[in-house]
Amino acid sequence: MKDKVRDDYERPIISLRISITNRCNVDCIYCHHDGMLESSSEMTPDEIYEICRIAKKLGVEKIRLSGGEPLVRPDIVEIVEKINSLDFKDISITTNGIFLEKFAQDLVDAGLDRVNVSLDTLDEETYQMIVGKNVLQRVKDGIVKSCEVGMYPVKINMVVMNNINNDEIMDMFEFTKEHGVILQLIEIIESESCDDNDFNSKYHYPLAEFEKHLAEIADEIKVREFMQDRKKYFIDGGEIEVVHPVDNTNFCKNCTRLRITPEGKIKPCLLRNDNLVDLVEFIRYGVSDEELVDIFLKGIHNREPFYKEE
Repeated sequence: MKDKVRDDYERPIISLRISITNRCNVDCIYCHHDGMLESSSEMTPDEIYEICRIAKKLGVEKIRLSGGEPLVRPDIVEIVEKINSLDFKDISITTNGIFLEKFAQDLVDAGLDRVNVSLDTLDEETYQMIVGKNVLQRVKDGIVKSCEVGMYPVKINMVVMNNINNDEIMDMFEFTKEHGVILQLIEIIESESCDDNDFNSKYHYPLAEFEKHLAEIADEIKVREFMQDRKKYFIDGGEIEVVHPVDNTNFCKNCTRLRITPEGKIKPCLLRNDNLVDLVEFIRYGVSDEELVDIFLKGIHNREPFYKEE
């Protein structure tokens, strides 16, 4: 990590998360739109490539594509292919999985390494209630296809909600073990986009007690130092990670990620939109690499822990 560009709080910049669209084909009840402001603008594949090219100059090793739902873009394979030509250590995508079976082979051929699939339940009625569509089998087929074509690791992101799916965790774990997939449990955070002001109090399910149970039955526990000290529990040949809400200092002090909005702005912090830095507009103007590096550095130096240690 000694050669990495660091922000003013000595946090190295290792990864870049690019939201390539705000469009989505489902309407999940807990969606917070990855902290992005509403926008209909989208970057072209060439503009995304240029952003990644400059990021590579600054030592970024990993690229994650997200949305909205990134697979609604018909040029998603072209985007991955262009990014892959820059020889990053890791290229990944976060998706709801509905189009994953269709694109899995082409994405791997284009250079995609791994995928995170949002899947909160294996019950069709509960699934439809959460996302607004009954397409559960398509998502499961997409997960299986991803494993078959060689994506690794494949992760399932399960947002755990009280009185909705909190009693399904071990069922989901059995599903992930069966297919060699990692289960990532996510403790829900309050969503300002939800019309229900009581959303968090209704559905929040604290995972701390469940994590104590995991610690008791785990064969092995590892800590992910640069992922908010997140713990990985290895149990009976399977793997579970637990993601707690972002309202803690560990989330911020170990953050090594810079974000790009769908309209091409640097977003230094997941939880803020008041310190964005225009980037893609300067690419369109044809400014030099040196100027683009300076813009990136401005975005990096705008990074400030949202939750600071006392």
